[in-house]
Amino acid sequence: MNKSFVSPLLGIASCIIIILFCASNPIETLQSLFTDTFTSKYYFGNMLNTAGFLMIAGTGAAIAIRSGNMNLGGEGQVYIGGFTGCLILNTLKLPSFLAFFTAMIASMATGAIMATFSALLKELRGAKVLLTTFLLSAAIIPIIDGLITASKTSSSTNMLALPYISDSYKMKQLLPPSPLTYSFAAAVIICIIFWNIFYKTEFGRKMYIWGTAPLFAKYCGYSSTVNSYASLALSGALHALTGFFAVTGTYYTCHKGFYANMGWNALNVALIAKSNPLMAIPVSVILSWIFTSASRVSLTQGFNFDIAGIVQGVILFSIALPKRRS
Repeated sequence: MNKSFVSPLLGIASCIIIILFCASNPIETLQSLFTDTFTSKYYFGNMLNTAGFLMIAGTGAAIAIRSGNMNLGGEGQVYIGGFTGCLILNTLKLPSFLAFFTAMIASMATGAIMATFSALLKELRGAKVLLTTFLLSAAIIPIIDGLITASKTSSSTNMLALPYISDSYKMKQLLPPSPLTYSFAAAVIICIIFWNIFYKTEFGRKMYIWGTAPLFAKYCGYSSTVNSYASLALSGALHALTGFFAVTGTYYTCHKGFYANMGWNALNVALIAKSNPLMAIPVSVILSWIFTSASRVSLTQGFNFDIAGIVQGVILFSIALPKRRS
């Protein structure tokens, strides 16, 4: 069986095993796992909304992988994008559309800058992007946590989040009471755009060569600098855009921990989809269904632990296992 299909199946299998051993009524719980997400407007909309986030951030991860620059800083990039967007929307006094657009561009810029710092370290010092992106993310998360706490000196809200954004900046819900917004449609468009860039442009061809045969890319005279900076900037920008959409369409504030698992789940999407943005669409929907259904079962069946977290770990671990050589 194709390894791409094995990881989600293992995730589903682990969820089933946990239910069989831990649920008070396993049969009823299993039926709920496979059907109830599709019969509830809230959970169905939440599933699609989460899938949209996975598509955008997953495409960002795919860009990095395809170019040979594994980006493990997705969590921090999502967080800084959401934080920047929320902060600007709470500060600017501009017409709604202009403020929203300005905050979105600024959010993407912060994610791009954060990721390109790893490109700078790679080009100047030969540092491994995989390591530097992870370390930068690990460093920026507590800094943002501290900035959120420090902002309470001038805020009437609690110490775990920035003030809520104005209603005029909130993205319209498409399937109330779920958080589904137009960001889902934007995610599909982004996947289509980057599929065309990957497979129908010279930039995409050079990126692929750098990712699969870097020595050949050097022999051809392709610029390592352009590949590193451009791919990581795009990757960071898309991760940050995910955070911005999460703040403006789902949470309406930047609270500590909202980014949790977004970066790693996006990496799952990119790896399962083999860095193909079009394949990221169905993969994101499938993984989102698994995570949404597992979380709902944990909540409704009274589990004292989060099944979704275990399933996410199983999927990522199974992807990381190397293929057996014949």
